[in-house]
Parts: sequence; structure tokens; C-alpha cells
Amino acid sequence: MKCKIHTLLCLIVTVFAGTCIVNGQSSVPEENRACLKCHASQTFSIYNEWTEREEKRLMNPLYILDTVQLAGGVHHTFNCIDCHSYEYETYPHNGELKLEPMMTCIDCHGGDPTFAEWQFDRVEEEFKKSVHFETHGEQFSCSKCHSQHYYRATARTSSDVKEIVEYSNNMCLSCHDNMTKYQLVSEHENPQLIEIHSWLPNQALHFRRVRCIECHTDVQDSLMVSHNILRKEHATKNCVECHSANSMLQASLYKYQNLRTRTETGENNQKSFLSLFKVNASDEEFTSEYYVIGASRVPFLNVFFAVVFFAAVGGIVIHTIMRMIKK
Repeated sequence: MKCKIHTLLCLIVTVFAGTCIVNGQSSVPEENRACLKCHASQTFSIYNEWTEREEKRLMNPLYILDTVQLAGGVHHTFNCIDCHSYEYETYPHNGELKLEPMMTCIDCHGGDPTFAEWQFDRVEEEFKKSVHFETHGEQFSCSKCHSQHYYRATARTSSDVKEIVEYSNNMCLSCHDNMTKYQLVSEHENPQLIEIHSWLPNQALHFRRVRCIECHTDVQDSLMVSHNILRKEHATKNCVECHSANSMLQASLYKYQNLRTRTETGENNQKSFLSLFKVNASDEEFTSEYYVIGASRVPFLNVFFAVVFFAAVGGIVIHTIMRMIKK
């Protein structure tokens, strides 16, 4: 029996590993295989002319690519030399190549009518107002937040708000909660996120359910994602901005095309919340872990709390009248 279970587990692992290969390296262009032979491995081989022999060395962890994430990125069909210099085709690479400026999103997408829908030029304009550009200038490129290798258009393609929030916040935390990357652009100590946000009620819940950029950007209705990152002293600290009927979240997190089933009317608004957040519930009874208090109204709750309120008031009035009669 144990032998059969062991065989079954081995089979599952083999199938899973095969799936990863299919979803990973085999999904990238053939021209990239030579690059990934080293850059998808923990080690690389090089001929040492001094010792006249082939030697294996450890690859810099920052240059190791995850082929599964690479295959899921928006640029997975590109050749490496579309963005990197064609001189990288020569191995070993010339060390001076690392000093060349990296390609930016605007180098390809700027002024191109093919990508006009995504307004890259306007994104660049907004970014140049941000604290990142103000502090670091051209040194702070798109790649500081958006990995050209792994970037996925999650906000445009996902209907799962939790996934959108997690993906977006991981971009911010990849630097602001990573001492190594943070010191590439700053000489200061890595900020203590918990202490800085100590004023925020239910801090952990906010971090899981709301993107950093909801409070730390100047929201632009005409842009899908605002890129004007504000200085921390200008960040939103007014709870009403989100916890109100005209919530700021409706102009940012909830404005994506695949989430626009929301309407202003009560009944339709309730149903839109149920569908948006994938809640299994009837029209009369539902729960949602993503419901933002004050951000929208649900008719059932309005009626329920109205009944409770008037029942309580009615009970007090009747009790008072009965006491007066008995006196």
C-alpha cells in the first residue's frame, strides 16, 4: 500500500514539474533559450583562461529569472535582445554593457498609436510630478516598480479585487520593505512601515484590502492607475475619503472596465457587489469580506437597521406610556 502511495506521489510531482516546464521555459521564444540556460539557473559555466579549464560559478541572485513568471508576463513573446543590447549575444558578456541605460516603457510605447488606449505618454507626465521623479529624476525608471520580465496587467485583466490589491502592493513593498532595493535609490534607513502607519485603524486589514496608491497618489479619473506618487506628508489620512457614499475608491480601485457593473441604484448596487467580489449569497442574505463600510448602500441592510431602530424606539415609547398609566 505504501509503495502505491509513493508511486502516486512521484507521478503527481512529475506531472507538476512537467507543467511548470510547459508554462515556463518552453513558452518563451526559441531565441531566448541560450540566455535562460544561465539566467534561469543558480550557476553558470565560464572558461577560465588562466587555469585553461571550464569552471562553474554561482549566478548573481538578482540576475536569475523565474521562467514561469516570465511566461506569464506581458512581454513573454519578446526576444531578450529586443530590450537588451544585441551585444549580449556574445558570451562572456562585455562588462561595460551593464553601464548602458536600460530601456524604458516610453522608449517603446511612447507616441505609438497602437498603445494609445493605455495613455503611456500621460502616465509619463503624471509620473514626472511624483516624489520618485522629483527626488531621483531619470535615475528612477519604470523598471524600479514594473519588472519588464514579469509585469502582468492585473488591474485591467482581473476581476478579483484581492488579486489586484496584492499585486499592486507587492510592487511598492518590493522596495519599501526590501532594504537591498531601497538602498539603490536612497541613503536613508528603510522606513518602518508599521510605525509610520500606526495612525491607521485595522492596519493589517487595510494593507490586505486596499492598495498603497489609494492614499499615496493624486487620483486622475481619466487614467486607469495614477502614477503621481505623493510625498508622505500629502498622503490621504481622512477616513471619509474612502468610507463614504462618494468613496474615493470608486474613482481608483473600483473603476476598471471589468468592474463597471456597479450602478447608483440600491438594488443593482447590491447585486454588483455580490458579483464583483464573488460572494455566494441570495438577494436577501449575503456576506462579503470586501465590503467597505460607508462606501455603498445595500437596501436589505437599510431596511433591517431601520426596523431595528424603530422597534427599539417603539419599545421605549410603549414602556414609558405603560409606566405612566400604572402611576
